[in-house]
Amino acid sequence: MENFVVIDLGSNSVRMTVTKINEDGTYETVTQMKEFVRLSENMGPEKVLKPEAIKRTFAALQSFKDVYDKLDNVCIKAVATAAVRQAVNQKAFLKKVKSEFDINLEVISGTQEAYYDYIGVTETLPVTNAVLIDTGGASIEIVLVQNGKVNNLISIPIGSVTISSDFDFSNQIAASELFKAVIAMNDIYQNIWWLKNGMNLPIIGLGGSNRTLAKINRRRDRLFNMEDIHGYKIKGTQANKTFEDIIGLDYEGRKEVPGISKDRADIIVGGLIPIVLLMNMLDSEKITFSTSGLRVGILHEHLHDVLRANVEGEQK
Repeated sequence: MENFVVIDLGSNSVRMTVTKINEDGTYETVTQMKEFVRLSENMGPEKVLKPEAIKRTFAALQSFKDVYDKLDNVCIKAVATAAVRQAVNQKAFLKKVKSEFDINLEVISGTQEAYYDYIGVTETLPVTNAVLIDTGGASIEIVLVQNGKVNNLISIPIGSVTISSDFDFSNQIAASELFKAVIAMNDIYQNIWWLKNGMNLPIIGLGGSNRTLAKINRRRDRLFNMEDIHGYKIKGTQANKTFEDIIGLDYEGRKEVPGISKDRADIIVGGLIPIVLLMNMLDSEKITFSTSGLRVGILHEHLHDVLRANVEGEQK
């Protein structure tokens, strides 16, 4: 038996999943934890991780350590994404993480992150042809899936936090700022040549902002277990209407919308622009939501490695 710990240090939040893997290959989730740390906050054009953000991140990592230190036979896979990937003080940060928590924090590339998203989605949802979009705090991963396989993928170094900061979406949304943000995002999409191959395909949304879009609509529909969004679908018209309603509100108004957490109200507009624009650009009729992305992808990669090792051991 092994307790497999996956830590995902993102730009806006840090998450941990602990999975118990049994000798026969079966597994079950032991615990899941999430803390909003805003690691990318105020990084600015100089791309420096700031002391307050690091302090919040270390407090979260300590709370995780307090949990997994009580478990037996622990194996830890810890990864960092866009904020640490872009940081000029990355080496010093990683060294301090190692010193404080004895964790080898691996900075994965954007394409690795996108591929883990693909694994996480396809292992848990029936996907043949689709466009996956994972909107994080400081990066966006897009994957074109055709015939169940990765056809193309990309990581874009902007996200909900950076868009909201660059275009001042923290309070009232100015029409001029919204227009500039949409034009900037559209320019990025137009330069991804293979995106046109996703025309009319369904979109699968991952990441905190896209999960928020699902939660808002589940509450509007008064569905049972409103937090259970994995596999949940909405029409393109519903996504457009939700976005329209949100951009008409100021920060305090957004905090009152059922489904928007108070920790996300200042970045939700920037976080929804990528998926809403992509949906309309590809003329997609529906969005399906997934809660299985990076961490689930890493888990299944590990399960495959364990299975392979067991088979090789039996053959010797």
